[in-house]
Amino acid sequence: MHPDIHLALHHARAAELRAEAGPRPAPRHDLRARLGWTLIEVGLKLAARPGPVSAH
Repeated sequence: MHPDIHLALHHARAAELRAEAGPRPAPRHDLRARLGWTLIEVGLKLAARPGPVSAH
């Protein structure tokens, strides 16, 4: 089978499956990105803060 035909059939089938699945929930990517950047910010603040000096 020619690659272009295979790709066109793939796109058609993917569209059919998306239509059958109905509406998708909101992507969680935004929440993950915000949480990730928050963790990075907290980590940077903790790394920049001078810690207690050890007496060892």
